[in-house]
Amino acid sequence: MNLTVIAFAAVFALVMSVGLLVSYRHSLTKRLASLRPAGPAGSSDAFQRLLQLRSRTSVESIVTPFQKVLPRSTAEVSIVQKRLIRAGFRKDSHVNIFYGCKVLVPAILLILLVLTGAGRYGGFFAYAAALALGFLLPDFYLGNRIKARQLSIRLGLPDALDLMVICVEAGLGLDQVIQRTAEEMRMSNPEISDELTMVGLEQAAGRPRVEAWKNLAERTDVDAMRAVTATMIQADSFGIGISRALRTHSETLRTRRRQQVEEEAAKTSVKLVFPLVFFIFPSLFVVALGPSLIVMMEDFEKYLLQ
Repeated sequence: MNLTVIAFAAVFALVMSVGLLVSYRHSLTKRLASLRPAGPAGSSDAFQRLLQLRSRTSVESIVTPFQKVLPRSTAEVSIVQKRLIRAGFRKDSHVNIFYGCKVLVPAILLILLVLTGAGRYGGFFAYAAALALGFLLPDFYLGNRIKARQLSIRLGLPDALDLMVICVEAGLGLDQVIQRTAEEMRMSNPEISDELTMVGLEQAAGRPRVEAWKNLAERTDVDAMRAVTATMIQADSFGIGISRALRTHSETLRTRRRQQVEEEAAKTSVKLVFPLVFFIFPSLFVVALGPSLIVMMEDFEKYLLQ
């Protein structure tokens, strides 16, 4: 028992120290980035390269070497890269980190089983379950991250459309509308701001507007965003008023979200049947009928003794 407590305390201390180190280096990098060195352009470029080197955290340097253990095909890497992009991880090194985690996490779980002695109770099944769970944990985390990001985009999309309508009615062009909306949404909804910034960068790089919007729908994989991109492409192709189309679509999204909330509220009465029947009603019966049953049993005992 003491060995188990010591092992868990050691692992907890190790994880906390790594987290503190990563957060400290991240905050230090931000502070260095806020300092604009005065001097020629060459010194500024060297300073930026230094920041990029410092931005590689210790976690990345630890996890990346393990990614060569797993065999992978080009098609599999392409699918994983699409999922990482939908989760907000766009760097090429993130693919290596993902595959490194699929090797490192099972190894950590096996070490924990050996140190704590829990593997003795399950035998081979415990070690196999640790390997399978550790191999699947990065996929579970990535799936949850994708769902959270898509939910944030879905909830913040009507507000982004309202901002775009205001910018269009103020006389800005569509490219300036995207840039301005991305700047305004940076604090309230960083996911939408990030995606709109990517659209602006693609257009600035010379990619056609229609292709940039299609890439936005593909990156997010959100039905509401696909509908918005289709509306924007049609409005741009046929010369329809963009502000009217965006306002109508924003109202449609809000109406759909309100209907979904009402639908979920209507389902609560059905979902409460099982907790009521299996958990609440038995406890009520015990509280209400328990004293009466005890009194009846005592009376029966007295009657039998007589």
